Amino acid sequence: MMRNSTVAFFSFLILTTGIAFATGLPEEESTVTEEAIVVTDALGRSVELSEPPQRIVLAGRAVLMIADAVYAFPGAGSRVVGVGRIDQGRGNFLRALDSRYGEKTILERNVGPEQVAALSPDLVIVKTFMRETLGRGLEEIGVPVIYVELETPEQYARDLVTIGSVLGESERAEELVAYFDRERERIESAVANVPPASKPRVLFAYVRPDETGLAFDVPPPGWIQTGLVHMAAGDPLWARDVTGRGWIRVNLEQVVRWNPEVLFVVSYRNDIGAIVERLQADPLFAGITAFSDGRVYPVPVDYYSWDQPDVRWILGLTWMAQTLHPDRFEGDYLESALYRFFQTVYAMDRAETDRIIVPLLGDALETR
Repeated sequence: MMRNSTVAFFSFLILTTGIAFATGLPEEESTVTEEAIVVTDALGRSVELSEPPQRIVLAGRAVLMIADAVYAFPGAGSRVVGVGRIDQGRGNFLRALDSRYGEKTILERNVGPEQVAALSPDLVIVKTFMRETLGRGLEEIGVPVIYVELETPEQYARDLVTIGSVLGESERAEELVAYFDRERERIESAVANVPPASKPRVLFAYVRPDETGLAFDVPPPGWIQTGLVHMAAGDPLWARDVTGRGWIRVNLEQVVRWNPEVLFVVSYRNDIGAIVERLQADPLFAGITAFSDGRVYPVPVDYYSWDQPDVRWILGLTWMAQTLHPDRFEGDYLESALYRFFQTVYAMDRAETDRIIVPLLGDALETR
């Protein structure tokens, strides 16, 4: 214990004498000068680095979203020395992407400031909600921290620019933002003139086993899952009736009353196919339109589910829009979008995508 404390103390000295850190009012843009890199993070804090960081730690809860965004910048992965544990039941995508991932220090979700500081980072990136439990402790000992949100398409655009600025890769950030804007515009243009009365009545549900059978949770109106249904020209039934900040439990009678025409199902860490089979076999749901019409769809999953506030949100939007409005898209639209995504975001060619990603998707690329 004494040796670890000594290491951490000298790490603090090195960091605090080499890097200036300041907080202040939000600025309109991130700037890079010959003297320093100055960015404004998602909390409106001005953070200054003397040079692009070479020892980056990605820590705290929801680190998956941070890591996938950082790895979209070529070479950034080689600067990551520590990263939170990532696994949603199908392994870690970054291990397939980075041949040296095994050399990194893997941190637990409840990691503390001392454990992070012991890695001698010159930058730590965490989600905004981790400030009180992790970030503030790092700030107090002089470790530069940047907070990101990465929860909505708009926040992704802003936070990618911030990440690109601190990495010294602003041009790449602009490329990524332009890519997401293009893909989103393609989808929204295709469904732009769907009349409100023609938008399918959609229920998006996180379904998982519990002691009573299957539990249904729905996302809050402000979450990306609800936003994806809106952007895909669906009518999110639950958004009018629920409030809350996290997943909201609804009873099965409420699901029956909503009577969705389309049911999108996720079940993180559970066998989604088995969950859907149980739903279809339950006589309680037999009268629901989505079941009688055969429009119950598990959200696609490669390593991670496509509905989350991960860079894959654009794939989730593409799949959802084509599923709801197949007549407005070419049959292979989703497949083409998949290859564009992995080529543009991770420089994976078609053969790599076929080897690493496609086998995990099952029949998700089949035209509905």
